[in-house]
Amino acid sequence: MLELILDPQAWVIFATLFTLELVLGVDNVVFISVLCERLPASQRRLARNLGIGLAVSARIVLVFSIAWVMSLTEPLFSLAERPFTGRDLIMIGGGAFLLAKSLKELYLWLSHSEAAHANKLRTGLAVVLLQIVAVDAVFSMDSVITAVGLTSEVPIMVAAILASAVVMVLTAEKINRLVSEFPGFKTLALLFLVLLGGLLMAEGFAIHINKGYVYFAMAFGLVLELCHIQLAKKRAAIKATSLAAESAG
Repeated sequence: MLELILDPQAWVIFATLFTLELVLGVDNVVFISVLCERLPASQRRLARNLGIGLAVSARIVLVFSIAWVMSLTEPLFSLAERPFTGRDLIMIGGGAFLLAKSLKELYLWLSHSEAAHANKLRTGLAVVLLQIVAVDAVFSMDSVITAVGLTSEVPIMVAAILASAVVMVLTAEKINRLVSEFPGFKTLALLFLVLLGGLLMAEGFAIHINKGYVYFAMAFGLVLELCHIQLAKKRAAIKATSLAAESAG
């Protein structure tokens, strides 16, 4: 262990894996925040922390099951001369699940009032946690396979996962507040999950799309929504000043 700590190359690999896990963490926190909206307000913080904890635990289990994870890259069968692996089936199934859930929530969010949407999707804590773990397992598959390609040192992988978990816990509350307080952010989050679901299914069918496009679209939408919020605040301030002037006059 001391040799790993003193090895500069180990720190480079750790930084690479940590960055990879942070990107994965963004996906997870957005999904967790959307799912936690189904729960009563008193349970949301608990659900977020438990969800992150279970997601991280599942990822560590995958790391310690490296042999099994790598076996998922072996072809299982062929369809139209195209081989499908266990990883492909997980990506297709997980992507379809995420896509269906996101589209359903987006439809209800846009076609119902906020209260009706919350009541329509109300569910139990256990169901939400199971969905978090299931989707996180799909998100984690590629990161674990990538990690194995970078290093065979399990302690480095686990350290990167735990370090990213700390960042997830620290940022989850802020992301959840944005999703809860501003309708535009919730719409943006749901659209982001729709894109991710489609991206996972495409990966399963060997259609490789640069994930950078998805994150760029997400960042652009985020900046656009922040501009809308700032303009709304400016209009509200002008209106308040105008009303105050009329009252004084």
